[in-house]
Amino acid sequence: MIVKLTKMTPILFAGAAAAAISLAPAAVADPPPPPPCVNADGTLCSDIGNIDGGGAQVNIPYGPEGTADAGGASGAIPYGPEGAADGGGASGSLSPYGPGGSASPGGASGCIPNVGCINIPAP
Repeated sequence: MIVKLTKMTPILFAGAAAAAISLAPAAVADPPPPPPCVNADGTLCSDIGNIDGGGAQVNIPYGPEGTADAGGASGAIPYGPEGAADGGGASGSLSPYGPGGSASPGGASGCIPNVGCINIPAP
């Protein structure tokens, strides 16, 4: 039985390799395009964003807004979380009246309303 198995092993490996090669083109195929963006009223939402070689910007009326470019990124949800980040650090808060904080190469700080704030300098 062992002799038959040792003679069959190269055939099994060849079959596995053939199966992998036959499935490889399907694995590298382009993904399908995303569905079109449609607002709640049925209009296309392509007019709310701007993408070019310098970066991206989006502004949904009465909704989330954000920008991103080589200098950094920022985003906000009205009356909700907001944040920004660039090469000098990052900052953010959970709401206009909620906890927030920032961090940079100089250290980090944060505040919780009605509790207090803390500042931790970098060593």
